[in-house]
Amino acid sequence: MFAVALALLSAVSFGASDYAAGLATRAANVFQVTIVAQLTSLVLALLVVPWLGPFRLSAAAAGWGAVSGIAGVFGAMMLYLGFRHAAFSVASTLSAVGAAALSLLAGLLYGERPSALALAGIALALPAIAAISASPGAAGDAPPSRGRAVTGRHLAGVGYGLVAGACFALYFIALDRAGSGSGLWPVIVGEAVALPVLVSCAAPTGQLGLPSPGSRSLSVATGATGVAGAMLYFVASHHGLLAITAVITSLYPGGTILLARIRLGERLSPVRLAGLALAGASVALIAVAGAG
Repeated sequence: MFAVALALLSAVSFGASDYAAGLATRAANVFQVTIVAQLTSLVLALLVVPWLGPFRLSAAAAGWGAVSGIAGVFGAMMLYLGFRHAAFSVASTLSAVGAAALSLLAGLLYGERPSALALAGIALALPAIAAISASPGAAGDAPPSRGRAVTGRHLAGVGYGLVAGACFALYFIALDRAGSGSGLWPVIVGEAVALPVLVSCAAPTGQLGLPSPGSRSLSVATGATGVAGAMLYFVASHHGLLAITAVITSLYPGGTILLARIRLGERLSPVRLAGLALAGASVALIAVAGAG
């Protein structure tokens, strides 16, 4: 139960982080927002982790921490790009279903045996993706003259969301494989490795400056809530199974979508509502199966 509670708190933190990032990247460059968020995460991790235990870091744990950092930063950039091309509910939910399903499959490879409920959850993810990916132009969300342009942007958002899901699955798996013997130090390694990778990607584009003033506080909030989610998930994953904690943490779109609906009035068509319901059922079935 302790692992489940921590994983749920992690989901809340990641959901808040994605919401703040989505707002920031709609008014600023993705690289600039992500760099500020990443720097914030690293600084906060360096301030917190040393107080939670002495420095002890094996080479294997450091390696897995580095993998988590690279996967996490690329997943974040893909998700933020998805937010710029499609609704919060589309990119966020697709990334979560993908991360949940792939993490469950990884657990299978590591010796965990999912029940029929878990397999049913994975099967539900397929029609969920199809429904969530329904073009907003086709659903009447845009004028006919703009339908083709909106459809193209929407499909790009779907693609970014799916790639983000694969990256987040690798992120969850890497932190789990880092083990608990090194405490939370693999999280610091991940944050530290991600920053220069991110800067090296942004440098050729000439986008290393700060985001616009209105987006800076949102970028900092993105990093602060993101690293909180990472640390909560790390502890949860070492008190429970990967198939449980990663899938429960993948419920994070619930917070993002709720905030977007309440604060932005983001519209959800009947088809997308059905897709979201299927996605929720999918993640819930996988989580229940893992808990069983």
